[in-house]
Amino acid sequence: MSDKHLSTQFDAELSGISTRVLEMGGLVESQVAQALYALTQFSGEAANQVIAEEERVNAMEIDIDRALSTIIARRQPTARDLRLLIAISKTINNLERVGDEAARIARTVLRLISTGVSTRLPVSDVSFEGNLAIEQLRKALDAFARLDVNKALEVMKQDDQIDQEFDGLMRMLITYMMEDPRTISASIDLVFVAKAIERVGDHAKNLAEQIIYIVKGADVRHLPMANVESYIK
Repeated sequence: MSDKHLSTQFDAELSGISTRVLEMGGLVESQVAQALYALTQFSGEAANQVIAEEERVNAMEIDIDRALSTIIARRQPTARDLRLLIAISKTINNLERVGDEAARIARTVLRLISTGVSTRLPVSDVSFEGNLAIEQLRKALDAFARLDVNKALEVMKQDDQIDQEFDGLMRMLITYMMEDPRTISASIDLVFVAKAIERVGDHAKNLAEQIIYIVKGADVRHLPMANVESYIK
């Protein structure tokens, strides 16, 4: 078998894996959106649908991970191809955790429905934070599909916005609890939801860091933004 034929097969395998990663990403993005819908509408049905998808996400992670191990063992890739496979492994791990956060939100919604929640609580503000996180995740997946380091950098820069929303929500919920102790239980549940959403944003940022690693070969985790930008230029 010629080297060219082997290379073509390898490229097809890499393309197939990348497609499956994007399918997994689309599923967890949908999970987060459905969890937010469950929160704003207090829909137990929507929450249960999110939880039901958790096993499917876990199965996709295992399936892709197994395919990655097979490719690495058989092809023994080097340089950028190896970086891509390592980054994909980290990417699917982050996506699985996004699915976990969506399921965590859904379970909290079910608890809120069963115990009751004050209409005074800032559910719409939590939803706003959630929509920011979904948009970040969508941008990160688009950047992965295109291996677009500039869009990945944009995702990393915007992560602070979600953190700021989270901090604002914490102050707001503390105020509600101090003013009306009857809201304490539901407010704490909303704290858990807001924290889960913040983690979704963190995972989107992690995806963006992996894209830069694939394209530039630079590990930009924990680096100041100015240093990250220097790798992009």
